[in-house]
Amino acid sequence: MARKSLRQRVMAGEPVLGSMVFEFFSPGIAQLMKLAGCEYIIYDMEHTGLGFETFKGQVAACRGLGVQPMVRVPRSDYHFPARALDVGAKGVMIPMVESAEQAHAIAEATRYPPLGRRGAAFSFSHDDYLAGAPADKIRAANSDNLVIAQIETERGLAAVEEIAAVDGIDVLWVGHFDLTNFLGIPGQFDHPDYLAGLDRVVAAGRKAGKGLGFMPADGAWAAQYAEIGFNMLAVGTDHGILMSGVRAILDEVKAGAGRATGGTAATAKTPSRKSKARS
Repeated sequence: MARKSLRQRVMAGEPVLGSMVFEFFSPGIAQLMKLAGCEYIIYDMEHTGLGFETFKGQVAACRGLGVQPMVRVPRSDYHFPARALDVGAKGVMIPMVESAEQAHAIAEATRYPPLGRRGAAFSFSHDDYLAGAPADKIRAANSDNLVIAQIETERGLAAVEEIAAVDGIDVLWVGHFDLTNFLGIPGQFDHPDYLAGLDRVVAAGRKAGKGLGFMPADGAWAAQYAEIGFNMLAVGTDHGILMSGVRAILDEVKAGAGRATGGTAATAKTPSRKSKARS
């Protein structure tokens, strides 16, 4: 029995877990994320300054590991998603998708004919430089590459049902900070308008048979959004997770030091002049 592709699993509503990388574009990050249990990594180009040359190196680092490289491009213009796929992305995330017309243009840019209008060049990074029949490569790319539309503005939310209905859009991904900003409730993730927006996205995705994506910052958010219906979760941010981990260890050290001194500096012994001279 053929194994389902990640795209097929996402669109079937199965849980597919990964991470978003904003800061650490290092050679080892792909292996680290793989060992952590990620099935995919979404590298961010929208807010980080990441360029295609650096991203292409990250794609190479993912090759053979079984972790799927994806990228959030800065905008939906043809050259961003098409070029990202050409350098080897197996999925592209498009920010601020706001209409069915825009969604159709994205679908065309990310699919080869007859499904779209993506330009062709074979035996390059995106097909692992392998020889083979172009028709087979076209079928594989059209079938397996994942296209994610971010719903993160009031306009996108108003058109989410039409966006979800577009063939070639595979996942609806809520950009939570931007969505609250555009709804006029910055950072209010328990506001009724935001929660109603989540429900609308979930309903549209389920009706159209699309995956539902979200980036939870911690385990509590991951559990909450999985319960709501989001099945493609990418934990992040990478630098936030690092800071949180380091802070937790240092807080333990500080707490231990406080216990050892009775919680005050007054009980600590002052070195003598003699001991200072020897040190």
